[in-house]
Amino acid sequence: MPKNPPESMQHSLRQRLNDHARNRWPQLAGVKVRYRAGFAYVEGELTDGECLPLCRLRFTGVLHTWGFALYLASRDGYEDNILPSGLPAGSPEEALDCACHLYLDT
Repeated sequence: MPKNPPESMQHSLRQRLNDHARNRWPQLAGVKVRYRAGFAYVEGELTDGECLPLCRLRFTGVLHTWGFALYLASRDGYEDNILPSGLPAGSPEEALDCACHLYLDT
């Protein structure tokens, strides 16, 4: 079973995503991240308290590069996807922006 990133990386990822969301996505009150089997599951907490699944990040061993899977509400699951850069992996902030553009832009 793939291992989760070390605690220090988990803390750093949470902080980076929350800082980015605070600066870029005012619709979010915060970002929640939970870890399981080498994946970081990212949820956006809306200002009304509702939590919205956004994406799943795959730990690659490097803090700045994560694999990307988008949450698909129609399937109630995650599907590996390509980021706007055209790559299947990138920064956590790029992944958050991609998912938020889909679910929060109106």
